[in-house]
Amino acid sequence: MLLEVKNLNAGYGYLQILRDVSLNIDQGEYVCIVGPNGAGKSTTMKTVAGLISPMGGSIVFNGEDITGLPASQVAKKGISFVSEEMNLFVNMTVQENLYMGAYIIKDKQRKNQRLDFVFELFPRLAERKGQLAGTMSGGERKMLAIGRGMMSDPKLLLVDEPSFGLAPQLTANVFESLDVLIKNGVTILLVEQNVTKTLAVTKRGYVLENGKIGLAGESRDLADDAYVKKVFLGV
Repeated sequence: MLLEVKNLNAGYGYLQILRDVSLNIDQGEYVCIVGPNGAGKSTTMKTVAGLISPMGGSIVFNGEDITGLPASQVAKKGISFVSEEMNLFVNMTVQENLYMGAYIIKDKQRKNQRLDFVFELFPRLAERKGQLAGTMSGGERKMLAIGRGMMSDPKLLLVDEPSFGLAPQLTANVFESLDVLIKNGVTILLVEQNVTKTLAVTKRGYVLENGKIGLAGESRDLADDAYVKKVFLGV
């Protein structure tokens, strides 16, 4: 087991969002968290990534308890977080942004190896390596954010709402990028508003409602679940 979250409670200040959330991910798995807006999906990701301090529960990664560690330390353990906002440096080039994703790697040769890896995965980024990030299309920026997340050679990639604000074709391109990463052995935890697409591409899923896990299982089984169909798929 690569990640084990047990009875996680978290929120903002005195506002509790997550209530006893438990989930796990094995090495190489493609797992999703789906649910309505405000359910706590992004809060779960941010807590695992060390951006929010938990109120209770535990987070064990690669056999080590990382509960409450700051984001910088979590990143060094091998978890990379691609946020919905992306947080790109818009006045820096594609290549400069990618190098920022490898800040925990001190060896220059290894950084360049990671850069070559990302450019091989995403040829479009290689073609635009000298372009300012702020001048790229929405889909290209998402690709850059994912590529930057891969620069640290993470054991686990957390991807939050990759299709947010994108046209259908650009959404398809981003999901294709994630599929390439899975085929290359990357472990991914995905939070995504497009429930139909998410359950079609991932292996397992968790349904989060009102800060609690309501359902969990194989993605194809969740897609066939009567409740999921009614509430999230409009069937």
